[in-house]
Amino acid sequence: MEATLGILGKESPLLTDLARAYRLGHGSRWRRIAECVRAPGVHAVVVFRFGQWILQNAGLARVVLDPIYHVLQLLVQAAWGIEISRRASIGPGLYIGHFGSIIVAPGTFIGVNCSLSQDVTIGVSGRGPGRGVPRIGDYVYVAPGARVFGRIRVGNHVKIGANAVVHRDIPDNAVVVLDPGFRILSFDGHRAEYED
Repeated sequence: MEATLGILGKESPLLTDLARAYRLGHGSRWRRIAECVRAPGVHAVVVFRFGQWILQNAGLARVVLDPIYHVLQLLVQAAWGIEISRRASIGPGLYIGHFGSIIVAPGTFIGVNCSLSQDVTIGVSGRGPGRGVPRIGDYVYVAPGARVFGRIRVGNHVKIGANAVVHRDIPDNAVVVLDPGFRILSFDGHRAEYED
């Protein structure tokens, strides 16, 4: 009984995740419930929380449930393109609004009430002692196509814009966007491989 309360108890991160998905839904109560049941982001979050809950259990429960988790995780990856490592630490209220190509590396820390969009990668980068994963604060929104990597800190109440590449620390309350346009890095070109 206590093990069940761990995943669905009063203070459960999963219930907070589900409640946030419900609140962000549209329409009547039944329509919101139906949206939650069929939402790929909700499926991914449920499997992620289930995987974390299994890690907290020892013995026979883990031996029996671990294969079930791995099958469910594989189904979420294959069907929705969402790969969230159960070895990431994510606070309650995680919301994934759209599916497709979302990756969260092991060891990543994400605070409470954060939102991830499609085509987001939060991953490992660096070498030697500089190698690591991001530590993301509370109430952070990561827009479509954003990449956040390396041993960096992203503050609270940060908005990371579409296609932004974040590899340095970001202070609280910042809005980070992709610098529009382009910059010429060199005039060397790549003609050599085409010239005879």
